[in-house]
Amino acid sequence: MRKKRPGRAGHDRWLVSYADFITLLFAFFVVLFATSESDRSKKAELAASIESAFSEMGIFEVHAKPRVAMERHGTDVGSYIARSAAPRANLAEVRQRLEDTARPEIGRGVIGLHDSPNGLVISLQEAGFFDSGVADVRPSALPVLHRIAAALPETALRVEGHTDDVPIHTVQFASNWELSGARASSVARLLLLHANVHADQMSVAGYAEFHPAVSNATAEGRARNRRVDIVLLNGRRDGL
Repeated sequence: MRKKRPGRAGHDRWLVSYADFITLLFAFFVVLFATSESDRSKKAELAASIESAFSEMGIFEVHAKPRVAMERHGTDVGSYIARSAAPRANLAEVRQRLEDTARPEIGRGVIGLHDSPNGLVISLQEAGFFDSGVADVRPSALPVLHRIAAALPETALRVEGHTDDVPIHTVQFASNWELSGARASSVARLLLLHANVHADQMSVAGYAEFHPAVSNATAEGRARNRRVDIVLLNGRRDGL
């Protein structure tokens, strides 16, 4: 009777099980790594939110730079914390730079600069930037608005829309609230085209006629109240 030659198949079958085991182990560590990265991102975002809120309310100043930078949904959390931790802009120097940038418009009265308890205010008058009852910035005003945006520091800012006390009711805007908010949003979108202006440091508000710069008793006063203010915040959030 002829003997069968022993085959090698029986000796190599352990390799299949070993390969399956290594694959499962690799998948396990991938899941662990992904979970830990998600937790770190959430912690970084939470820290950034708390840090920003307390620093803007003046409860404490931020001194340390972040140790880790995470990206989620296109937002660099580390860069956000770094910007929050950076020294605040010297508003006196910024004011001088803006005066040099927009000197002709300031001379014509279509742009105003003044200090407020919340920070430096850049007022864009309706006469120079908007048609009556329209929220989009005039094409002719875009160059000066872009010059202003390029001169802004990397700091927290708020874009505020204001109107006079004359009621408005159109197909597009039911009241001055909608008009003031839409104008502020239009300016904010244009500012964000510049790399030095960051969405996570910007807020937008529409105040309608309820934060007048001067009395609405005269036509001149009403014209001055129709404006969009860019407020370079100094850290105080009162007066809202």
